[in-house]
Amino acid sequence: MGGYVSVRGWLECDEKQLATVQEIISSHADDHYSSGWSTPRQQVNWTHYIFYGADIRESALEWFTNQITEIARIPASDDDEDRIRGLFLASHEVEGTTEWQVRDGQLVMSPAATRHHYLDE
Repeated sequence: MGGYVSVRGWLECDEKQLATVQEIISSHADDHYSSGWSTPRQQVNWTHYIFYGADIRESALEWFTNQITEIARIPASDDDEDRIRGLFLASHEVEGTTEWQVRDGQLVMSPAATRHHYLDE
């Protein structure tokens, strides 16, 4: 059956990008882990945020990171040239915590800093 990974984090984007993000999430909907996505009840100011939090099976990691990679590739939609940015921490039951940065059109994964090791307890 495999182990579990606690995934939690957020993405930040503009209104146009948010619509595309939501389309990508819908296209990957699985009626289970996709329920971990949420947005604020009401938009506050200009930056849009979308959050994810769920304990998912290790076997579903590729499903999730495929979404994030596709989302990261969404182009800038205004003159500011701002791409989607975000940060996720993924705590694996055995392998510990990794940091997933969404920046510059990519998903960049690396071991989490030691300050995040308390999440492994």
